[in-house]
Amino acid sequence: MAERLDDTVALVTGASSGIGEATALELAGHGAKVALVARRGERLDDLAARISGTGGEALVIEADVTHEAAARDAVEQTVRQLGRLDTVVANAGMMLLGPIEGAPVDEWQRMVDVNILGLLYTSHAALPHLLTAASSGPRNVADLVLLSSVAGRVARNGSGVYNLTKHGVGAFGESLRQEVTRRHVRVSLVEPGAVATELAGHNRPEIQEGLRSRFSNMERMEAEDIADAIGYIVTRPRRVAVNELLIRPTEQEQ
Repeated sequence: MAERLDDTVALVTGASSGIGEATALELAGHGAKVALVARRGERLDDLAARISGTGGEALVIEADVTHEAAARDAVEQTVRQLGRLDTVVANAGMMLLGPIEGAPVDEWQRMVDVNILGLLYTSHAALPHLLTAASSGPRNVADLVLLSSVAGRVARNGSGVYNLTKHGVGAFGESLRQEVTRRHVRVSLVEPGAVATELAGHNRPEIQEGLRSRFSNMERMEAEDIADAIGYIVTRPRRVAVNELLIRPTEQEQ
C-alpha cells in the first residue's frame, strides 16, 4: 500500500522537461514539497505554478549540476528554504549516440559531465541530509533514485559512451546502496527503455533519423509512466526497498 509523502521534501534534477517534470508532479501529488532543479529557469517557473495551482509547494532552483558547487548549493538551498530533504531523484541526463570511430569527443565530455559527474555531485551533497531524514521522521526512511537506462544493462553498437555512463550509474548506485541501506537510505536504480521525451533531440540530425527509424513501429512509453514507477518506489513502507527497476515498452525487444 502506498504511503503519503506529507511533511517531506523532494529534490528532482532535470526537472524542466520529460521524466524530471513528470516526476516532480508525481511527488507533489503524493504530498511532498518539491525542489525543481534544472538550467532552464523559465520552464521551472511554469512547473512550479502548476504544482502550486493544485495545492502543492515547489521551489525553483536554476542550476547546472555538472558544477560541484552548483549541485551542492542546490541541495543546501533546498534544506534552507524547505526545511529538510527526504527524497532525491537524480534524473538529469544526456543521450548522444553514434559510432565511436570519428566521434565528436566533446559529446563524450558532455555525457560524462551530466550523466556521471552531475549525478555524483548531487548524490554526495544530498547524502548527509538523507541520512538525517532517515533517522528523524516523519517516515524514518529516505530515498535516492538514480535514473539509468536499459543502456545500463545492454551494450549496443552506436551507443558505446552512453552505455559506459549508464553502466557506471548502476555500479555507483549498488555500491552506495550497500553502504547506507542499514541506515534506511534506500538507493534505487530506474532503467527506462524507449520514452517519448526530448532526450533524443540532442543528437546530430543523422543520428536522430536513425532513432526515428528504429522506433517508428513501436509505441514508446510516456514520461508519466516512469514518474509513476518512481512514485511507487518512494512510497513503499520503510521495510521495502526497490533496488532496481527495468521498464521497457511492451514492444521493445532490447
